[in-house]
Amino acid sequence: MVSIHKLARLIKTVNSTGTLSKLAEEDRGSESVEFALSISVWMGAAFMVMYVSFALYAAHFVANAAEEAGRFAMVRGSSWNGASCSANALDCTATSDDISRYVVSALPPGMSSANLSVKSSWPGTTASGTACDIEDGANSPNCLVVVNVTYQFTFPVPFFTQSTLPLKSTSTMTISQ
Repeated sequence: MVSIHKLARLIKTVNSTGTLSKLAEEDRGSESVEFALSISVWMGAAFMVMYVSFALYAAHFVANAAEEAGRFAMVRGSSWNGASCSANALDCTATSDDISRYVVSALPPGMSSANLSVKSSWPGTTASGTACDIEDGANSPNCLVVVNVTYQFTFPVPFFTQSTLPLKSTSTMTISQ
């Protein structure tokens, strides 16, 4: 371990010969250091723009998925035709599982189905808030269907305090069939 006094004597010796002063005055290599620092900032900014753009892409998907899932459910109410979705996924009365499968099937590349959550409900009311005729079930015509789509977007940047961004969208539509 070097004591402070020995280090001070070494600096005084180097400085008295002028070597330290000459090193401080020279510009050799400064361009390399400046380039390394500036390219780090530019690359960081470029990656940040890419990830923010991807987050906006994911937010657009979530909003669109909620709307499309609501449309899927509103035309597949209890009076649709009563067919099971096991035979043909597009020709059936929509259930909560069918709506979830519909949204997952539309998931774009780069997004994980593990981060996606789809919840559907039929509150048994009309758009005006009155109770609807649920003789054939809560998914009868003129009743509401509510679809909530949530996606946990993950930022792969280590210095963010919150590495996931919850993206949510809700669609409420009146069942037509």
